[in-house]
Amino acid sequence: MSEITRDQLMAYADGQLPEPERAAMEAFLAANPDAAADVALLQRQSDAIRTLFGPVGAETVPARLKPRRLAAEMARRRSRNWGWAAAAIVLVGLGLGAGWFARPLFDAQPISATLIADAIHAHAVYVAENRHAVEVGADDSEHLSTWLSNRLDTTLGMPDLGTEGFTLVGGRLLPGTEYAGGRAAQLMYENTIKQRITIYVTSALADGAPAYQFASYEGAEAFYWANARITCTVVGTLPEEQMRAVAGSVYRQLTEGDFGAGRPYRG
Repeated sequence: MSEITRDQLMAYADGQLPEPERAAMEAFLAANPDAAADVALLQRQSDAIRTLFGPVGAETVPARLKPRRLAAEMARRRSRNWGWAAAAIVLVGLGLGAGWFARPLFDAQPISATLIADAIHAHAVYVAENRHAVEVGADDSEHLSTWLSNRLDTTLGMPDLGTEGFTLVGGRLLPGTEYAGGRAAQLMYENTIKQRITIYVTSALADGAPAYQFASYEGAEAFYWANARITCTVVGTLPEEQMRAVAGSVYRQLTEGDFGAGRPYRG
């Protein structure tokens, strides 16, 4: 292989690189520790995503995601969009000039990276606290759920992590990125040896598109996902397998009922 590309590295990490190229790739990785570390991270991300979200693939497709229903919805949207076509032509002309000055915006990091960084930072700040780790304690969990649901404008239950050995400490409201409603909720859990994990939740992003990501930063492990209702980042410093189990449980409980869910709490 004369030159190794990023696509080839990803194909190797996914086990899809053609057999004739594998030996050359392995020799390249042996001689390039940085590239080998990138491949190892890609493999860890893929393993984490399969572990966390593999069961979802076996679920029944919700009615709102049936192809016929999606096609009908797209047809309705297209009919509404014709009315905006003339205005769009004018706006494009104006946008060409404004776009030159807005170039730095297109180079910004993805919003998921901002949310993960915010979640890890909030985790580092509050898990070190004793008396002020949370605003509302677990003894008032019903109020905590109602309060945070109202602030995020979506139902936010308190996941039960007893099977994973963790109990709810409580939670708090935090400022958040404007792209996700400007507010975030942090739930904190603790096990019997005082290890803590946090769950950082915001309202859904504007596109509501599903996304999944695994990240490691300064000793913390973070599992992030987004859907049409919320974004969620589970943060902790547990061993990787334990983090996967905890994050998987949180994911299943917080996404349960997203398809045809009831109305959010109002208080």
